[in-house]
Amino acid sequence: MSKVSFSTLTFEEKLDRLAEVAVKVGLGLRAGQELIMSAPLEALPLVRCITEHAYKAGALLVTTFYSDDPTVLARYEFAQDASFDYAPKWLQDGIAEGFRSGAARLAIAGANPALLAKQDPAKVARANVAASKAGKPAMELITRHEINWTIVACATPEWAKLVFPGEPEHIAVAKLWDAIFVASRVAVDDPVVEWQEHGARLKKRMDMLNAKRFYALHFKGPGTDLTVGLADDHLWAGGGTTAGNGVYCQPNIPTEECFTTPHKDRVNGTVRASKPLSHQGTLIENIAVRFENGRIVEATATAGEDVLNRLISTDDGARRLGEVALVPHSSPIAQSGVLFWNTLFDENAASHIALGQAYSTCLIGGEKMDSEQLAALGANASLIHVDWMIGSGEMDVDGMAADGSVEPLMRKGEWV
Repeated sequence: MSKVSFSTLTFEEKLDRLAEVAVKVGLGLRAGQELIMSAPLEALPLVRCITEHAYKAGALLVTTFYSDDPTVLARYEFAQDASFDYAPKWLQDGIAEGFRSGAARLAIAGANPALLAKQDPAKVARANVAASKAGKPAMELITRHEINWTIVACATPEWAKLVFPGEPEHIAVAKLWDAIFVASRVAVDDPVVEWQEHGARLKKRMDMLNAKRFYALHFKGPGTDLTVGLADDHLWAGGGTTAGNGVYCQPNIPTEECFTTPHKDRVNGTVRASKPLSHQGTLIENIAVRFENGRIVEATATAGEDVLNRLISTDDGARRLGEVALVPHSSPIAQSGVLFWNTLFDENAASHIALGQAYSTCLIGGEKMDSEQLAALGANASLIHVDWMIGSGEMDVDGMAADGSVEPLMRKGEWV
């Protein structure tokens, strides 16, 4: 990769650099691999750059599935009612077969976060459940990290106008692209070296957490007094990972987190979201929930509450945690002051929890266990996996040992 100063590059050259990072750092794409990509139509220039770099890296074939916001809305306006309980399982089965045959996966984020905000929440929930059921075979391969995969972002007009309200569209889009480049650590002279050094820092923190073997974490902040028990034999992960196919990849670009698997039955207390959650086109704001023995028993939100309650009613596992992650308030995304309204970015601005499916790779030997063995260690199972942010500059986090002793991990959102 060129070491030419990022500030001197044209936009097309900056886009090309993001594409190169996506393929070389994000995917670690191997020669001979297929690549299955998903993207909004507006991401076509980035898709073309990524495709070019994938073929230069030896990709066998790149196949891209496009989404289009107006056609999504057309379904809610004109489709028959039965449509919302249907998803093309045949398509998802084919994608899962592609993964099993060795394909890598790359998703480009950029859809309008508020696309479905004015649609019937019941229809949105039904469509999400149908899609989750159809996509489960493919998603299990991803959550088990059996394949190399990554997610990057593309600035789109509707998303940009939400992030930078009041700005002319072209200014908002330009500002969002600048924020994406900085957060994705490509706005430097040598992004590959930057990612190597960033990964080493995350690994040092991850190794410390794994050595401590905490029984639980305690989060204390405004509206939050939450104890998150950790799964038996849990493992902390962060940054890059070696997938089951032997390829080293960075699953999220950007990433700032160290994360692990909570115990599905050992979460108690109250927690308040520190940032809005954008979920499937609906904005859910000021989430506040109460857990008892791992399960959400109360849930409120000042906007999108109906969608939140339908989300946690997807199945029993949707009311339980599948992930807990620690992120310092000094992360570049938090310090940018930008609310992205997109979980890929906002989860890396703050410590967070995720409702639903646990990552089996965050358990010792978990990638080789069946569902019963995983559950016995406390790993949650669900059709969903939805992250939401709870950390802030006012959050304290303690590690709790099995004997009840406590060790400070974070104070005012920063590592001790």
